[in-house]
Amino acid sequence: MPRPPHVALLIETSRAYGRSILQGVVRYLHEHGPWSVYIQPHGLESPPPRWLKSWRGDGILARINDRQMARAVQQTRLPAVDLRFTVPDLRLPAVGIDNRAVVRLAYQHLSDCGFRQLAFCGLPRGQSVWMDLRSDLFRDLARADGRPCHVFEGPERKSAATWEEEQEAIAAWVTRLPRPVGVMACNDDRGQQVLDACRRVGALVPEEVAVIGVDNDEILCSLSSPPLTSVDINTVQVGFEAAALLDRLMAGERPAAEPTLLPPRGVVPRESTDVLATDDRELAAAVRYIRDHACGGLRVKELVRKTGVPRRSLERRMEKLLGRSPKEEITRVQIERAKRLLTETDLSAATVAEKCGYSQPKYFSHVFHSKVGLTPGAYRRNATQPG
Repeated sequence: MPRPPHVALLIETSRAYGRSILQGVVRYLHEHGPWSVYIQPHGLESPPPRWLKSWRGDGILARINDRQMARAVQQTRLPAVDLRFTVPDLRLPAVGIDNRAVVRLAYQHLSDCGFRQLAFCGLPRGQSVWMDLRSDLFRDLARADGRPCHVFEGPERKSAATWEEEQEAIAAWVTRLPRPVGVMACNDDRGQQVLDACRRVGALVPEEVAVIGVDNDEILCSLSSPPLTSVDINTVQVGFEAAALLDRLMAGERPAAEPTLLPPRGVVPRESTDVLATDDRELAAAVRYIRDHACGGLRVKELVRKTGVPRRSLERRMEKLLGRSPKEEITRVQIERAKRLLTETDLSAATVAEKCGYSQPKYFSHVFHSKVGLTPGAYRRNATQPG
């Protein structure tokens, strides 16, 4: 029986992000393994393990956070894949997240909530190249739409601020923001801090300040008050693809010149953005009714009857705020619900169609394809099947 590859997993076990990547590695091994795995519980900032220097293995998967870890991995001269992208000019094969797609999803979600005033809460510039990129991309999207964007990047000081000092700085920033405002946080940690800052200064969430984070760390999002909306970046898939790449490298394949960037799964909406930012109470009620009843087979005629707003007036006002007609908003809510059901359940396409308000599965498939560019079955395969 051939000897299985010996692989070191230098991936933090202290946070949900790292553990999700490890779940993806496990999934790959169930399908294509086995490997003999070397792993020790540790944090992202832990130093390289002492055993790595003399280890005689076949490959490494690593979340390389600093030059010390980078040197330790490179000195092994083994095939290795980086999953963090933090150290510049590392010249290792890498697998990660398409941050442009992440930011577009968050920006579109806040736009769908009606926000015209926008803000981004990031980390001190230079601390993370990817958090800096998210900030720049979000600001560029706002600028392209002619919308103000207020950016927080943390106190500029030589010594790191304490958690309490950061909270005070974020709270002061929140106080200065125009309202209502939609805030993208660079990650869920920062999103939780923004929500805490809102409580400190008495800013109502989501009516005055709506917040969306990134990572969809379910524990952290649920611990936030109110629960935090977040972009699900599908780290399990990242782990799977990184393991697949390392397997090919260990078999002698030459690495690609560019990193592999994977799209996020989608936005997971929670109470922190459950609002429509408008002073038009009739319109807000209409949009709320759509979001509550679209998947029950809602039609525009019923919406007009329930809200008492004339159809032409409703269409004009909704087009002005959201850039969509009532019918288009109904379809958007149905399709977003369908995406979640397709990726989070094993329900058949016909059952998904029914739960999203479509009595005819064939018509549902036609509408889904016209909006998403894929059939429901292809969308499910792309989103849930590794490889």
